[in-house]
Amino acid sequence: MSRVGIYGGTFDPIHLGHLHVITQLIEKKIVDQLLVIPAGEPLLRSQAPHASAQQRRTMCQLALSDLPVEIARKVQVNPIEVLRTGPSYAIDTVEAVAQNYPDDSIVVVIGQDAADKLDQWHRIEELRSMVEFVVISRPGYVGNGIDIGALPVAATTIREGLSADLSSSVAAFIRENNLYDN
Repeated sequence: MSRVGIYGGTFDPIHLGHLHVITQLIEKKIVDQLLVIPAGEPLLRSQAPHASAQQRRTMCQLALSDLPVEIARKVQVNPIEVLRTGPSYAIDTVEAVAQNYPDDSIVVVIGQDAADKLDQWHRIEELRSMVEFVVISRPGYVGNGIDIGALPVAATTIREGLSADLSSSVAAFIRENNLYDN
């Protein structure tokens, strides 16, 4: 039985902090393989993503290509939520992923910030019975998450032009597409 991780997020944009989490999940064998799933229509955010769902999916694919081969071969971008119309609920994604991995255990990877909002998730009790949650500690958040040395990087500061914590291919994509106007 394999441990299949689901690492969902807005990824607006995906940055070095996300890549650090991905690398640590694989290197520390927290998961055996990882599905990076950009959100289609994130529901628990105060504003819509700046980049389109397809642009965020592309940035995730580009970022993974910048990872070392031994990490990248265990990680894939799954477009399930980007391709879904309407709201994306984690439980719908988990149910779909579980069909493709019937003999494996599903691990949902979230940051401490998302863990603080778990009670707001759709059908959360049912979801808790289906998966293991792995909570990653984040700088600035108090909780019981796993400390993997998370980097103090935020997509907000990147969008505002205050940080450049991006892989080279994602930075090039952002420039080429004039995303975030910085």
